[in-house]
Amino acid sequence: MALLLVLSIGAYFRYWWVFGTGVKAGELNYVVYKGVLFKTYEGKMIQTGIRSQAGNVQSFEFLFSVESEAVARELMANSGKQFNLHYREYLAALPWRGHSEFVVDSIVSMQDVSR
Repeated sequence: MALLLVLSIGAYFRYWWVFGTGVKAGELNYVVYKGVLFKTYEGKMIQTGIRSQAGNVQSFEFLFSVESEAVARELMANSGKQFNLHYREYLAALPWRGHSEFVVDSIVSMQDVSR
């Protein structure tokens, strides 16, 4: 009985407890609907700035999942625009929630980045 309680508490903190929340800003690269058994919305946003890693220069990327179909459709309709996205961070991903520990739950703001 005690083992079951410990495993349940561990599973709760690993998969359902929200570790952190915040807002990330950047240019939306893509949002796709994919999966074999569980179809989820997955996206990538390119953030401003660069990082150097092992002699290579790379941009910051924010890989995320989206639970809400309405939010995902809004993002898909506006790929390439600048977004501020509110997200929840979990310690581990669940297959039906998405492939990422970061789950976007709302759009804070959006603007066109016409060049």
